[in-house]
Amino acid sequence: MSVVKIALVDYHKGNLLSVERGLAGVGAEVVVTDDAAVVAAAEAIVLPGVGAFADAAAALDELGLREAILAAVEGGAPFLGICLGMHLMFAEGDEHAPVGGPNPRGLGLIAGCVEALPKTDGAGRAYKVPHVGWNSVEFGEPNALFDGIAPAEFFYFTHSFAAPPSVATIAETTHSVTFPCAVQVPGRPVYGVQFHPEKSSDAGARLLANFVAIAQQARR
Repeated sequence: MSVVKIALVDYHKGNLLSVERGLAGVGAEVVVTDDAAVVAAAEAIVLPGVGAFADAAAALDELGLREAILAAVEGGAPFLGICLGMHLMFAEGDEHAPVGGPNPRGLGLIAGCVEALPKTDGAGRAYKVPHVGWNSVEFGEPNALFDGIAPAEFFYFTHSFAAPPSVATIAETTHSVTFPCAVQVPGRPVYGVQFHPEKSSDAGARLLANFVAIAQQARR
């Protein structure tokens, strides 16, 4: 079987090179693109990103990528959102929302609003935000995305906002609060991770390899 081809979506919000290298390193053929037609026809999609939810959502619309991503996902293409890319899977986010206006719209693959991490926990202890550095990822039920990865493995995070708990949550991390750090649209090969697998050493490489294997399986 030929190598799976993954569209790495370039919506002009971050350096894609490390993600491209990470995917290529585990056997994927990677096409970095901002072309909506290429994304809509992709075998699999990875949506990375660094920056603010509102700006990123606007860029997806300006480039015609919102409908392209949704069309590909609806057609069965496996999807992985990384960091801001995971946030954009949700219905909305309040980061940089207009005063008095509605929150910016995400892709709407998962219900809920992405909001800022609190700077104190329930006991009033202070936490640094942004949350930057290595933290453990806890999960219970087996999931193909975490195949071969032990619960409580450490991954690299850098973020100030977090997704809400939902039926899509498949893994959690704690920093001031416990928040979803990995999600899956129930019953579909549509995933998101808050951490950066491309910066997370062997565990991150294994997760990317697992996604490539999921994409390969979807072709059969």
